[in-house]
Amino acid sequence: MQDPLAAKAQCLLALDAGSGACSAAVWREGQVLAERNAAMERGQAEAVVPMACAVMAEAGLGFDALDAVAVTRGPGSFTGVRIGLAAARGLALACGKPVIGITAFAVYAAQLATENRGLPGLVAVESGRAELFAQAFDREGNALAEAACLLPSDLAAGLPDHDWLLAGNAAERIAPALAEAGHRSLTSRACGPIAAADVARLAADMPLPEAGAPPPAPLYLRPADVSLPSKALLKGARS
Repeated sequence: MQDPLAAKAQCLLALDAGSGACSAAVWREGQVLAERNAAMERGQAEAVVPMACAVMAEAGLGFDALDAVAVTRGPGSFTGVRIGLAAARGLALACGKPVIGITAFAVYAAQLATENRGLPGLVAVESGRAELFAQAFDREGNALAEAACLLPSDLAAGLPDHDWLLAGNAAERIAPALAEAGHRSLTSRACGPIAAADVARLAADMPLPEAGAPPPAPLYLRPADVSLPSKALLKGARS
């Protein structure tokens, strides 16, 4: 449980490079001051730092004004996740600030919760291969089980008979598999690349890392690393 009295960032630079796009945003005291979003499968390494500098300039802030740098840590594009983390670490190190890592699942789940449609959520994230990364959430946005990497058909075969609200940049790819398996689903508004402004909103509500804390590590999920059967992904979803 988070300490409600713990210090939180009032000014953040947020980045994402792992969801099929490159995105940067500046957040200060409850509002987005500047943001950039560009869809791209490749080229994030060349784009992310200039984009970060552009939003900081638009916000009229120097990097020393930041309390932290926030970044998505996966899952997602293997290369893109690493690029985003490296850029966040480099910028944070240069200005002596901590890095806050946010999972892609957390970003999409938070967006599902804001839609408030009264449905459990299923977040599906592209892996760049036939499998996708998936995690299920209850109506309040709480994870029902650990995330897994599996084929859309295997995921659909293990789902309980609920209506599902889909999110993530693989939501449209999972929808036909759900329909074929007899499940009804709705696609949420959160079905594209991650926007750094949403990363910033989550990070602003998290305690700042303690001094000396290690930087966030990438979250990788691969079939060889996961032994859970597909039904384990939804453990507890029947309640």
